[in-house]
Amino acid sequence: MQSPALKWLSSFLYLILILSILFSFHIKIALKLIVGNHKPHLKRSADLPLRFRSDGTFKILQVADMHYGTGSVTRCRDVLPSQFDFCSDLNTTLFLERMIQSEKPDFIAFTGDNIFGTSTTDAAESLFRAFGPAIESRLPWAAILGNHDHESTMTREELMSFISLMDYSVSQANPSIEDSSDTGKGSMITNIDGFGNYNLRVYGAPGSLLANHSLLNLFFLDSGAREIVQGRRTYGWIKESQLHWLRGISRGYQGQKQDLNHLNEASILALPLALAFFHIPIPEIPQLYYQKIVGQFQEAVACSFVNSGVLQTFVSMGDVKAVFLGHDHTNDFCGKLDGIWFCYGGGFGYHGYGRAGWPRRARVILAELRKGEKSWMGVESIRTWKRLDDEKLSKIDEQVLWELE
Repeated sequence: MQSPALKWLSSFLYLILILSILFSFHIKIALKLIVGNHKPHLKRSADLPLRFRSDGTFKILQVADMHYGTGSVTRCRDVLPSQFDFCSDLNTTLFLERMIQSEKPDFIAFTGDNIFGTSTTDAAESLFRAFGPAIESRLPWAAILGNHDHESTMTREELMSFISLMDYSVSQANPSIEDSSDTGKGSMITNIDGFGNYNLRVYGAPGSLLANHSLLNLFFLDSGAREIVQGRRTYGWIKESQLHWLRGISRGYQGQKQDLNHLNEASILALPLALAFFHIPIPEIPQLYYQKIVGQFQEAVACSFVNSGVLQTFVSMGDVKAVFLGHDHTNDFCGKLDGIWFCYGGGFGYHGYGRAGWPRRARVILAELRKGEKSWMGVESIRTWKRLDDEKLSKIDEQVLWELE
């Protein structure tokens, strides 16, 4: 039997070992931040919390599948012959800059395949280039991973840790301990699959009765990359641990309506609404080929053959009104499944595949509050449209996704 002194010493050595592993991991990430012309500095943080504007609006720019490579030497794919000689990743950068200037979003959501791992030998430098316009805009932005981001010099865990440390990023590698869930406040959620699962809360308009209340949740989920199931290769999917976490968040907000009862008009509000963002479509999306959609269904849906019950979870939660996807670049439609809209962003980047003569595009999402007698109240409507990367940034396919009845 060990003496108390030996037990103390072994515990102390074990603690030192754990701390050294954690320290070396974060040093590795920090060193990756010092690349090229990027000098080390403290992270520049976005203005938080996210909240609706004083005019009662909150606008999101969705950027799907940038597939960024190395910059000016990375050639474009699937463009007209007249465009090819002068087309590179810089066209993607210019498109993002134009979208930010034109739409003036409050928040930018990058929904995976941000970089094309096989086209770069330095994932960190490609990330700096890809997210450069968002950083320069000083807008809050967040990203999740697709199935190609990790095919270079960083693992998925390293990528999400790195992205979370970038200027003005509000991304997280793991769920925030501040999320209300059945695991209890203050606890760390470690038993969850993937990297890039987190919830961002959007608060009420400044000075309104609901300025200190979350009115809109933005759920970001890691849908994985590739997996082998029963000897068959398939795309990734959202796992049960992630859905369990989501259900916990939803339950955690059940009491918010009761908390609002002391406010006059606020007592009629329902639970906070939610939007979800992930990369790989769920297996039910092909059903939309036979239903009414807004936009174009131009390629087969590349999803997993494993159905983990994402749609059923969203339906049971009741707060998710729309889901925004990437992955299939030439699909840009919105379609409704069991009362929930599923919308593709459409291919954004010029190094990703597309269709010659079919402009790259981006999706915009606008949530608007209801005007009460004295103050802005809860969410009244959610609309969306797309912009094309043409001379006029043409606006197409505007539609209402949800409105208060």
